[in-house]
Amino acid sequence: MEIQNKAMLITYADSLGKNLKDVHQVLKEDIGDAIGGVHLLPFFPSTGDRGFAPADYTRVDAAFGDWKDVEALGEEYYLMFDFMINHISRESVMYQDFKKNHDDSKYKDFFIRWEKFWAKAGENRPTQADVDLIYKRKDKAPTQEITFDDGTTENLWNTFGEEQIDIDVNSAIAKEFIKTTLEDMVKHGANLIRLDAFAYAVKKVGTNDFFVEPEIWDTLNEVREILTPLKAEILPEIHEHYSIPKKINDHGYFTYDFALPMTTLYTLYSGKTNQLAKWLKMSPMKQFTTLDTHDGIGVVDARDILTDDEIDYASEQLYKVGANVKKTYSSASYNNLDIYQINSTYYSALGNDDAAYLLSRVFQVFAPGIPQIYYVGLLAGENDIALLESTKEGRNINRHYYTREEVKSEVKRPVVANLLKLLSWRNESPAFDLAGSITVDTPTDTTIVVTRQDENGQNKAVLTADAANKTFEIVENGQTVMSSDDLTQN
Repeated sequence: MEIQNKAMLITYADSLGKNLKDVHQVLKEDIGDAIGGVHLLPFFPSTGDRGFAPADYTRVDAAFGDWKDVEALGEEYYLMFDFMINHISRESVMYQDFKKNHDDSKYKDFFIRWEKFWAKAGENRPTQADVDLIYKRKDKAPTQEITFDDGTTENLWNTFGEEQIDIDVNSAIAKEFIKTTLEDMVKHGANLIRLDAFAYAVKKVGTNDFFVEPEIWDTLNEVREILTPLKAEILPEIHEHYSIPKKINDHGYFTYDFALPMTTLYTLYSGKTNQLAKWLKMSPMKQFTTLDTHDGIGVVDARDILTDDEIDYASEQLYKVGANVKKTYSSASYNNLDIYQINSTYYSALGNDDAAYLLSRVFQVFAPGIPQIYYVGLLAGENDIALLESTKEGRNINRHYYTREEVKSEVKRPVVANLLKLLSWRNESPAFDLAGSITVDTPTDTTIVVTRQDENGQNKAVLTADAANKTFEIVENGQTVMSSDDLTQN
């Protein structure tokens, strides 16, 4: 199925029920036409990071189902799979063969061998300055020692968790692996491939090893050359200053709108619409918009859209207004991997306030691009403190496991019912044509008027909203579709 201009659900295979069959049932029985696509978070056998340390891309984790279950979803929804282009598990065939056979292994060039990488740069490298320059996720050099079966040791590049060993994307053996894996994903129904952590994939001496230009474009182009004949698209994942996604978008790729979440929070906390209006005018159409994902709420993504003072204000308000949001939940004591993200559900970030939450989703729907809705957000889920505390994993505050019974109960809540109604309308409205236009006005400091129109100018949807009062009205071709009054009337 080709990509459609319809809202995409982001979910784990075991978060809406126990497995993929349950996810499919939830979509058909409880969600209906509010969702047109599904981003299935990693469903392969994995040894860590909730699937993001894949050990074998050729199989579906048996706990979730099998390829038939994935393909059945693909018959009704366009699908996105994750490909961790930067790393793979220590339990992978590649790592285990290398560990066993060392330089006799066919995978001896599959990983980035730290000492050999720096030896090419000259003697006595890396220096402390070299290590300090690296854009790191750790407070030390991004390495992990491997002990081979012959008793010798060396270090491999290891950007993320202990189970996630970096791949040398420029080696012939890795290129072969990338090609066969991507082709297999498309064969099983993937219409989009999310390149997880791709900005870390290229390493080069004398750089910070993050989004290294021009080499990163070579890597992206190689992936595009594999997928284009298969009619599949790429969604590179990157949390950084909006100018980097803009570069990617300018090259014709889909991108994420990770600036919208914090910009929307600032708007609803302050009641001021000027910065949201500025961002909506700047945003590209070929993107997927988000308010929430399986990670935290990004802060750095909104830099220079919001001023530093506005980012600080929004961050502090999040802790004041948010329900059960504490700074410690986004700290090292709860295994937070990114100091520039705040761990909370989006609903709880808005104080579990139905009116504010529905308005945030209305803003997302009217933004340029295709909406992505995280499964917890689709059900207006509150922070799961019990799961957080039982695991001491900060991001688990936003990773509640819903039973089928819970889902059936949650969709009856007015805020969820209205969100589903909003998405269903958005999916069918021709006014949101990605080839169409958007105009944005701010009649007062607290109000905003957003107009979406199709390419031919025959269909028009107009949002009029007041961010201070959390009120809105949506009118399509002269007819009222939804207003904030709908929430109070339920």
